[in-house]
Amino acid sequence: MSDAASAPDALPEDTTPEKRDFIRQIVRDDLASGKHRAVKTRFPPEPNGYLHIGHAKAICLNFGIAGEFGGVCNLRFDDTNPAKEDPEYVAAIQDDVRWLGFEWNSLRHASDYFEVYYLAAEKLIRDGKAFVCDLSAEEVRQYRGTLTEPGRNSPWRDRSVEENLDLFRRMRAGEFADGARTLRARIDMASGNINLRDPALYRIKHVEHQNTGDAWPIYPMYDFAHSLGDAVEGITHSLCTLEFEDHRPLYDWCVDNVDLGGHAELLQPLLDKGLPKEAAKPRQIEFSRLNINYTVMSKRKLMALVGEGLVDGWDDPRMPTLQGLRRRGYTPAAMRLFAERVGISKQNSLIDFSVLEGALREDLDAAAPRRMAVIDPLKLVLANLPEDHEETLAFSNHPKDEGFGKRSVPFARELWIEREDFAEVPPKGFKRLIPGGEVRLRGAGIVRCDEVIRNDAGEIVELRGWLDPESRPGMAGAERKIKGTIHWVSARHAVEAEIRLYDRLFTVADPDDESEGRTYRDHLNPASRRIVAGYVEPAAAAAAPEQSFQFERIGYFVADRYDHTGERPVFNRSVTLRDTWTSKG
Repeated sequence: MSDAASAPDALPEDTTPEKRDFIRQIVRDDLASGKHRAVKTRFPPEPNGYLHIGHAKAICLNFGIAGEFGGVCNLRFDDTNPAKEDPEYVAAIQDDVRWLGFEWNSLRHASDYFEVYYLAAEKLIRDGKAFVCDLSAEEVRQYRGTLTEPGRNSPWRDRSVEENLDLFRRMRAGEFADGARTLRARIDMASGNINLRDPALYRIKHVEHQNTGDAWPIYPMYDFAHSLGDAVEGITHSLCTLEFEDHRPLYDWCVDNVDLGGHAELLQPLLDKGLPKEAAKPRQIEFSRLNINYTVMSKRKLMALVGEGLVDGWDDPRMPTLQGLRRRGYTPAAMRLFAERVGISKQNSLIDFSVLEGALREDLDAAAPRRMAVIDPLKLVLANLPEDHEETLAFSNHPKDEGFGKRSVPFARELWIEREDFAEVPPKGFKRLIPGGEVRLRGAGIVRCDEVIRNDAGEIVELRGWLDPESRPGMAGAERKIKGTIHWVSARHAVEAEIRLYDRLFTVADPDDESEGRTYRDHLNPASRRIVAGYVEPAAAAAAPEQSFQFERIGYFVADRYDHTGERPVFNRSVTLRDTWTSKG
């Protein structure tokens, strides 16, 4: 039975064709051969920062494969480096997984298994396969060798089992300073794979842990903890990115030489905690990580952007974090569609940012109701209507889906229109409002511009026009050919809104490129956020936080997750209606 909280709303039935990639084929073959009766995967983030879009691919893969093959997926926090970890990140990660539409079978932490890891390390010492080393970190690097030269054995490699056990237990007791000693695997300093040159299994760190407090002054290294964590949980397919391919021999070495399945005594701490005893031999499979242009995904760089105030936090809508993308207006469906389009392979490739934006446009085109908003307002007065004229027009909420129903939109004598929809001297091909010209007001009729009013500075502040009374929707006059249609909001009824116009955070496709002595900080896009005061129709102002709309003729917008209220609407631009970056190269 799952120990997770209540599941998210059920996902719509998946009617897409069966997914095909090399990992799913391995899973199919393993099930068909009887190697496994059921599939079990895990998503193992380290809680030292917020998840980004690359993690979304891994989440969709691990949880997706488990779901497709009737298996389960654990969420396991790799909390072996407490100096950099924070409960804030733990909460955000759980929120991200659920937001994407997935629920874990069991919530685990590497720290749940610290006693198991410790007993496993003592077993390796007794078997002559691990030793306590007194070399400093710098000395270890010097002894390691290079890709073309073998390493040298540590002077401490041949300590007796008794001495190693004594020293390791004293490490555990907190007798030694940070960095004074490590526990290392005893494998092969001449191995062609540097990861097998007596890698560290434990290091001394007198740091309080968020789950275990000050109980442990030593912590396991990632490769040791991760492989044994998979074995402890009975993971069948351990999916990770290609940079871990060279670590796979060490992963297998740890699993094989500890042999949890053959040494039940090592698992006793699990039983003492009431955790299930599921030891099995997992298989690590690597796939290409997600690389996307016009962004950075290094946790170090993302943390610097936040720490240096270059963005407004981890959930800034310009950030590639899942919290930022969510606040920007990206939807779980769009993220899953993007992950599906990117696919799974062994070949590293660079994905264009437009693929991500295209997935969102496709989802919102079908799922987002339409509303009218004006973000650069210019007043248009329909002079032939009475000053107190007011009526209600019926508008479809979605032009392609009658199931969205209709809404009432107020219409009055004074309107706000987009400033760019009027031109005194129109450029070639301009089909909107010009002096003496006509344009169709969306859903209201045909209007002519008769007068342009300026302020003392010569700026246009108002247009005065004439609404053709015979051109109202449904009348014969509405059928006459007019080239342009513009949108509007009633000035009397419109609600002023803060409109945040977001764009890509960087101006170049590869902000990580430092070949000319510049860094990603030098490529920040000064136009990545622009805040304007606009007007929205009342039905938009009444939106719930995180509700998405297409503002007609402008783009897709979302009511801000935190700042939006009906009295003070705040909308974030999620994506423009069309790709505006392709031509920029």
